[in-house]
Amino acid sequence: MTNRCAWCGTDPLYTAYHDLEWGVPNHDDRHLFEMLVLEGAQAGLSWITILRKRENYRRAFADFDADKVARYTSADVERLMADAGIVRNRLKIESAIANARATLEAQTHFGSLDALLWKFVDGVPRDGGRRLLADVPAETVESKAMSRELKRLGFRFVGPTVCYAFMQAVGMVNDHVADCYRHREVNGG
Repeated sequence: MTNRCAWCGTDPLYTAYHDLEWGVPNHDDRHLFEMLVLEGAQAGLSWITILRKRENYRRAFADFDADKVARYTSADVERLMADAGIVRNRLKIESAIANARATLEAQTHFGSLDALLWKFVDGVPRDGGRRLLADVPAETVESKAMSRELKRLGFRFVGPTVCYAFMQAVGMVNDHVADCYRHREVNGG
C-alpha cells in the first residue's frame, strides 16, 4: 500500500488530486487564478466539496480566463447565484470577479500573476519538513504577507489561511508529510 498524506482519505477524486497536483510547483497564471478562486470558495467548507464542483466552476468561470471573468456583470452574478453546480455564495462569486480584475492588474504591474505570488517564497518552493499532519500550520509568516499584499491589490477571500492552502496547492511549499510517497517526488527526487 502506498503511504499518502492522511487528509486525502481514499476517495478517488481526492487521491488523484493529492497524487497528481497538490504540492507540485505551478507557474501558469490561469491555474494560479483558478486555485485562488477555488481556495476562496472553499473557505468554511471541505476541499472535497470544491473538488467535486471543480468542473462546474471551470464552466461557470470561463475556464478561469481572467480576461473573460473580469468582464462579468451583475447579470452574470445573478446567473451564477442560480447555478447549483458551484457554491452559491454572493460574496464568493463577487470575489472571483474582483480577483479576475486584480489578476489583470497584477499582470500589468508585475508582468504575471506568477511573479507576484511566487515572490513570497523568493521563487523557490519550500520544503515544509512536516513529519505529521498535526505539524502542518494553518498559516505562516509568508501567507500572512501574501494576504496583506493581495488585499492591498484588491483581491478578496485571501486571508492568511486561504493563502497558505493556496501555497500548498500550487507547490510554493511542500507539505506532504515525510512518510508520504509524494514528499520526495515533489522535492525532485
